[in-house]
Amino acid sequence: MSLLTVGSVAFDKLETPFGKTDKIIGGAATFITLTASYFVKENNLVAVVGEDFPQEMIDTLVNHGVNVEGLEIREGEKTFFWHGRYHNDMNSRDTVDVQLNVMEHFDPKIPESFQDCAFLMLGNTAPAIQHLVLKRLKNRPKFVLLDTMNLWIDIALDDLKALLKDVDCVTINDEEARMLSGDYSLRRAAKTIMAMGPKTLIIKKGEHGALLFQNDDIFYCPALPLEEVFDPTGAGDTFAGGFISHLAKTDDLSFENMKRAIVYGSAMASFCVEKFGTERIQDLSQIEIAARVEEFRKLATFEL
Repeated sequence: MSLLTVGSVAFDKLETPFGKTDKIIGGAATFITLTASYFVKENNLVAVVGEDFPQEMIDTLVNHGVNVEGLEIREGEKTFFWHGRYHNDMNSRDTVDVQLNVMEHFDPKIPESFQDCAFLMLGNTAPAIQHLVLKRLKNRPKFVLLDTMNLWIDIALDDLKALLKDVDCVTINDEEARMLSGDYSLRRAAKTIMAMGPKTLIIKKGEHGALLFQNDDIFYCPALPLEEVFDPTGAGDTFAGGFISHLAKTDDLSFENMKRAIVYGSAMASFCVEKFGTERIQDLSQIEIAARVEEFRKLATFEL
């Protein structure tokens, strides 16, 4: 089934305890579409970059089967840029510099060939922009996954609540779930958020795994204990990309299949953190992915 991802394609500059990078390819939609390339053939992108964005970075996406017909290159402007510095525990980071550039006035243009997408991934950006995407689609997709963050809960809560009524699933982290719901208990927080509209909720807990909620059903997927976490940038986006692209590949929205999709998303995220930026997820094999998923299966399986 076809997947459409709308979000940012950007430059990242990273500092971790393992080293530094200059400008490398980043952005939510970049991580999502690269991840989805291992699962779906119709992998469509809507995003915007400036004229400073190198053709070789676009070629990286194209070489992974990403349809970049919806990638706007805006002349005379610069690409969205984020510079982050991670602390030694890798769980916290500081934003050293952020330059919105072309993302400040992002006006997503959806090509006619993308209009009939069955699955829609709304990568993290302003809720008003995400809602605009839904309104510009002639037909509502079969499944809409929304990623959001604490910034929008702080400064665009009304827009976010309006958007929540129109999506099927939301992915946020545990801190954001508590912010949005006003409840410390994640189980109660999930019920509160699902009452706002989405029937399904994913709460990411970083190195402690992820929780999937739907009605009264709950599934927990642990994170794979890795010897080293090299760079966490984009792990959440990679997780979302693995989740929705598994659903699109199987065309199965049952809770049982969503449980499998959580595992695939977690497996892809575990690859992402092993190198800087998108480097690790650019060169995976299906054998590697299957082996990593099997590691997750063994981690969470037991008999009484």
